[in-house]
Amino acid sequence: MLPILLLICSNTFMTVAWYGHLKFTDRPLWQVILVSWSIALLEYCFAVPANRIGFTHGYTLGQLKIVQEVITLMVFGVFSVLVMGERFKWNYAAAFLCMVAAVAFMFMDKLRT
Repeated sequence: MLPILLLICSNTFMTVAWYGHLKFTDRPLWQVILVSWSIALLEYCFAVPANRIGFTHGYTLGQLKIVQEVITLMVFGVFSVLVMGERFKWNYAAAFLCMVAAVAFMFMDKLRT
């Protein structure tokens, strides 16, 4: 569970780093790049331990990646609606369900044992 929580923190910082600057289009690009990279450093402080702990506790590389992708989609969905003011659409939900199915397929071998 700890790797999942760390990945949620990691993805929250990365989403803010990648897309938060779009709220500040009046600022020079070099400034938003510096701020984004500063935020991304915090992302790495959560992502690296999440992957290390997850890998050493039995997650495969593929499992870590697909879990990270689902978390990314969830965090991005919340961010785009709450911070950027976009409407949540049916196709967002459909894409999320496809990712959940991908997670199920990735973990299928663990469910059998």
